[in-house]
Amino acid sequence: MTDDDRSPEPGQQAGPVTRSGRSRLETTTDQRLLESRGPADWVHTDPWRVLRIQAEFVEGFGALAELGLAVSVFGSARTPPDHPMYAAARQIGRRLVEAGFAVITGGGPGIMEAANRGAADADGVSVGLGIELPFESKLNDWVSLGINFRYFFARKTMFVKYSQGFVVMPGGFGTFDELFEALTLAQTRKVTNFPVVLFGTQYWSGLLAWLREQVLGGGYIAPIDLDRLVVTDDIERVIATMNTDWDEGPAERPE
Repeated sequence: MTDDDRSPEPGQQAGPVTRSGRSRLETTTDQRLLESRGPADWVHTDPWRVLRIQAEFVEGFGALAELGLAVSVFGSARTPPDHPMYAAARQIGRRLVEAGFAVITGGGPGIMEAANRGAADADGVSVGLGIELPFESKLNDWVSLGINFRYFFARKTMFVKYSQGFVVMPGGFGTFDELFEALTLAQTRKVTNFPVVLFGTQYWSGLLAWLREQVLGGGYIAPIDLDRLVVTDDIERVIATMNTDWDEGPAERPE
């Protein structure tokens, strides 16, 4: 193979900046922020980091302020396009737009791409909130409004502030992180009127059983904390749940 036959190296997304080749960074902005050891000069740059953090919030608020009703869809970046869950996420994205919602995802591949693609299929607003990672280079091609963040906490704020609810599909640690953060915010009344749907009963049944037997059984949560969750394989129930007035409380969710 000659040099002319080689594919270009994928770019590294560092906030709004794309880096490749010698310009790639060995660490992410979050890593450098959270690093407590090393040369003292890192400590003295923290006040300047505050300005960058502030800029991320300003950029996010400015881009999403007029978004309107929206639902966030979470799930694995590793789900291939031929997987049934990819097809389900695409259908959910389309149906959410048809029901009057914008669709928000993390902007990556897999489930996120599928939901953005479904929103695009219905000519809706397809939002991608990306994050600087060493192994993902750009937002997926189906995002119509995209923002790349350096800091996870700024990105998470946008998910919660601009979403009316979460649809959580099978995924890994990142998906669990978003799920339990939403539940914690609802439990502590930081957010209200916030439905959370777990899509894929077979995938989530083990976690739900553990929560009931060990966490609820041990008195670590209250029954209402589990009542916040709607578990289903029915796409229309996902849409109906997002359309329900949850100001009346979780007990009013559709059966």
